[in-house]
Amino acid sequence: MKFRPCIDIHNGKVKQIVGVSLEESTDKAQENFVSEHDAAWFARFYAQDNLTGGHIIILNRGSSPEYKPSRDAAFEALKAAPGMFQVGGGITPYNADEFLDAGASKVIVTSYVFQDGFFNERHLNKMTDAVGRDRLVLDLSCRKSGDSYYIVTDHWTKFTNVELTHETLRELAGNCSEFLIHAVDAEGLRRGPELALVDILAEAPITATYAGGIADFDDLENLRDRGKGRVDVTIGSALDIFGGNMPYREVLRRMQ
Repeated sequence: MKFRPCIDIHNGKVKQIVGVSLEESTDKAQENFVSEHDAAWFARFYAQDNLTGGHIIILNRGSSPEYKPSRDAAFEALKAAPGMFQVGGGITPYNADEFLDAGASKVIVTSYVFQDGFFNERHLNKMTDAVGRDRLVLDLSCRKSGDSYYIVTDHWTKFTNVELTHETLRELAGNCSEFLIHAVDAEGLRRGPELALVDILAEAPITATYAGGIADFDDLENLRDRGKGRVDVTIGSALDIFGGNMPYREVLRRMQ
């Protein structure tokens, strides 16, 4: 299990938000933490510890007037630590090269591939053709409906008909190199990870990174156990650098 740093950008600022509160139409969200430091500062901070494979997420929709300042902040972070971060948010085959040229190691995609509630295989193939399988990460962030998890799009506001299962992971793995999965209903709430989801990710045929709900070191160990040591982890609101109670240095020590 590897620790993956995160830099979430909303309205041009680095924030930690409650995932289910994000309003696509208004760009409003319930905020747990708003940093005085910019995204480039966090990129340099993580780079000092040689933490690769983290993700920069632009939380504003592409049509929002707030998308440009968030995109600019993401570009500054990529340039501050070239080759160290993946980036997601509004990425398509037509603009992916801009992010890669700015220093992204990989691009992260959801809504281009899962549109209008359905999986668009043609778009997935176009995305893979544009950047190559090795530089593509699929964001399969999901929410629970009944006893199952379903992939959600449009900044986690819309359900698709795609259930996250072992079979789904196997089918999609041929087109990408990693999965990133936010447990949206737990995101930012610090009430514990969704371990039933972690059970599914533990069987993924490629690297999977889980985010959502980590509150303390017991949660971290539970995730390590249920993920069989194979599921990487992102911690946001619970970290002390984002106003939480988990010391960042202690997290790194325990993840060695």
